Amino acid sequence: MIEYLLTFIGIYFLCLFKFIAGPTLGAAVGYSLMEIEIVTVSGMMTSVIAFTYLGEWIKHTWVIKIRKNQRRFTKRTRNIVKVWRKFGVWGIATLTPILFTPIGGTIIMTSFGISKKRILTSMLISAIFWAFVFGISIHKILEFPVFTRLAGL
Repeated sequence: MIEYLLTFIGIYFLCLFKFIAGPTLGAAVGYSLMEIEIVTVSGMMTSVIAFTYLGEWIKHTWVIKIRKNQRRFTKRTRNIVKVWRKFGVWGIATLTPILFTPIGGTIIMTSFGISKKRILTSMLISAIFWAFVFGISIHKILEFPVFTRLAGL
């Protein structure tokens, strides 16, 4: 039981920073789809909640003091603005597990001035959807005999 909890907490902490860690490591240790969903969504949403409420402070304190003379419009920021203009909150929320980290997606939304309730709702729906998609995909991929032999299962 202790080993299970330590493994769960370890995967949870990795999900705070990288979403894909939950489905891949969860499948690697033999979690069910529901366990993968719980650990991944809870990890992502913890960082989303933390940075939603700390986002304004980070934006005003960290960016101004540390990144004083950095260029504002880089290729990356232009791409983020394109996604924002085309798809809005749901575009950023949908791309957060795939392209951004949970922290990055939350800070992007906070910097666009989105309400906290809207950030939390859109990120929760996105996290649930992508955790299910990645979890089921990894489980199906691991059913192939080639991957079963490689994993030694």
